[in-house]
Amino acid sequence: MTEIFDRIAQEIPKLRRYARALMRDPAASDDLVQDALTRALSKAHLWQEGTDLRAWLFTILHNQYVNQVRRGVREGISVVLSETETRLTAGPSQQARLQLRDLDRALAKLPAEQRDVILLAGIDGLSYEEMAEIMDVPVGTVRSRLSRGRDALRTLMGEERNIAKHAEPAARAPRQYRQRAGVSFEQASAA
Repeated sequence: MTEIFDRIAQEIPKLRRYARALMRDPAASDDLVQDALTRALSKAHLWQEGTDLRAWLFTILHNQYVNQVRRGVREGISVVLSETETRLTAGPSQQARLQLRDLDRALAKLPAEQRDVILLAGIDGLSYEEMAEIMDVPVGTVRSRLSRGRDALRTLMGEERNIAKHAEPAARAPRQYRQRAGVSFEQASAA
C-alpha cells in the first residue's frame, strides 16, 4: 500500500499546476488538491493496478472542482481579492507578466469545457485519450473542444493585446519618462 502512496506523492506537483490553472487562486487551488488527495487516499483500494494513476488522480481533482463550482452556484458567488487586485493597482511593465495576464484573462473568457481541455493539454501535455478519460467524454469531443478552444483563445489573445496596447501606462507616458524607466519607445508601443 505504501507503493501507491509514493506514486501519488510523485503526481502532486502536476495536480497543483492543474488546480492553480483551474482556480486561479493559490490558496483555493491548494485546498482543492488537498481535497482531491484526501479522497484519493481514502479510495486508494478502488484504484486498479495497471490503469493510469495520473488519469485517475486528475479525474478525482476535476470532479472535486466541478463539485465546488456547483456548490458555489447554489451558495452564491464570492469575489476573491486576487480577482480584483489588478484593477486596484498599476500593472508591471514587464512584457512576460503582461502576456501572462492577457492569457489568464483570455482563458477566463473561454467556456469551461474548452478551458479545461486546454489546461489539461497545455499544463501536462496529456494525450487525447487521457483527457477523455479524465473528463468522461469521447475522444472526438476532446479534439473538438480543444480545436474550438484554441481558435477562441487566439482570437481573445488578439483582443487582449489590443486592449493592453491602449491601456498600458508606459505607452502613454512621455518619451523622456519611458527612457528614464528603461522602456524603449518600441517596447512601449508593442505593449
